[in-house]
Amino acid sequence: MSRHIYDVMIVGAGPVGLATAIGLRKRGIENIIVLDQTRAFRQVGQGLDLLPNGLKSLKYLDDDAYEAVKKASVTFSISQSSNTDPKKADTLHKWHYRNLQGEIIRSISLEFDNWYQEYGEGRVSISWYNLQTVLRSLFPEDMVKANHRCIHLADELENRCVRIDCVSDAILEINPYAHWQDVNSEKSQVDSPQSVGKSFRAKILVGADGINSTIRKIIYKDSPDQDFAKPEYSGFAAIFSQDTIDVQKELATELEDKFLQGSPITTVCHDEMSKNAVGEMQDTRILLFHRANGKFGYVIHLPMALESIQNQYGSNLQKLTVQALEKAQFPDTLKELVRICPASNIQKRPYYIHRVTSSDTSIQPTWSAGRVVLAGDAAHGMPPFMAQGANQGLEDALVVSTLIAKIAKDNHWDNRQAVETAFQKYESLRRPLMAYVQQATLKRLPYSSDVDWQNYSQTLYKRDFSQILETFA
Repeated sequence: MSRHIYDVMIVGAGPVGLATAIGLRKRGIENIIVLDQTRAFRQVGQGLDLLPNGLKSLKYLDDDAYEAVKKASVTFSISQSSNTDPKKADTLHKWHYRNLQGEIIRSISLEFDNWYQEYGEGRVSISWYNLQTVLRSLFPEDMVKANHRCIHLADELENRCVRIDCVSDAILEINPYAHWQDVNSEKSQVDSPQSVGKSFRAKILVGADGINSTIRKIIYKDSPDQDFAKPEYSGFAAIFSQDTIDVQKELATELEDKFLQGSPITTVCHDEMSKNAVGEMQDTRILLFHRANGKFGYVIHLPMALESIQNQYGSNLQKLTVQALEKAQFPDTLKELVRICPASNIQKRPYYIHRVTSSDTSIQPTWSAGRVVLAGDAAHGMPPFMAQGANQGLEDALVVSTLIAKIAKDNHWDNRQAVETAFQKYESLRRPLMAYVQQATLKRLPYSSDVDWQNYSQTLYKRDFSQILETFA
């Protein structure tokens, strides 16, 4: 059993864990290791948007990583037929929010340069897997290890370090909390016997292992925060078509002419600015896609009790979805799109969170314990409505790596109190912003008015990250 003690050990080789490691290496800390329970890095995950705050964080973490991610990024497809029509040129590069009559409520540019001009940094789209792959390619191969599932954590006071015990080829349960995971993706990983375990030691451990964080569960066990160890259902779920749908010409024309109008994606919802919609009507919305191959797809976000969808599949889930759209008074055109979708293609995805602040505002589950600190979804997971999960995770990575670099500079690796103080500083800086972002995400606050949207955008996208980092100097 290895007795080597790393400076930093990171559990979770997703974008947040890898970005943290990149930031540490950029700041001269090479004695690190990244562990992940997946047996092999597979092409799983959804697409995500990196917005100005996330890209600014990545650039401050490492300019080479920033450039590599930009190069690997993609944008929405533009169909050739629409591309020839100059009247649609502006529509093609915007994500429109439309009311049920097809009128534009708000438009968000998809172009990098427009965001850069407004906020000092752009916007790109990239798949979760491609982002992970790009970041992983910046490491020596032996620094990032798959097939290591953490099962135990111990604080070794005599060695002034933390130890985790791992197993390989372990039976992995399907993660019910991950909002991007294909439920079939882990089937090939559950049929092998568990192997002999390994132990790893480090002066500092970063838990970046996602919404269903093992590290979070371990450090919260038998602590005042034990009730917050597992994720909490957010009250919202997504129902979506797993594959794109062939649509007859008449319906396709109605969807295109009324809602898409040349754009590859639009969100259809009640006009919240008119205050005509309340409750479920206000919170139900459809992301409507039109692919370059002419097929359509959708993701429906709606408030729903968890027990009402847990055991619903196929045609039952399809009927439930149509009923929800009827209750929210959505037009027949959109209900028909759900009806013609093959029932076997309709999937559900409950959204889970880790609340930054509980309903009792005096209770705030901590993000660290001794030499262990949580980052990303492990600390403050939330639904993807405002595309801030990955972006806030990258902000965490920047702050955590900067503070750890300060510990290294001051040679405080063995000073437990200095480590704890640094993590408390991280939490005091990040918690107020995360409470705001999480509330805005759950309540769709930015979309309630143009003023709210401007305030939200200014708060998130125009911050001066150099001033934030100066507080750690």
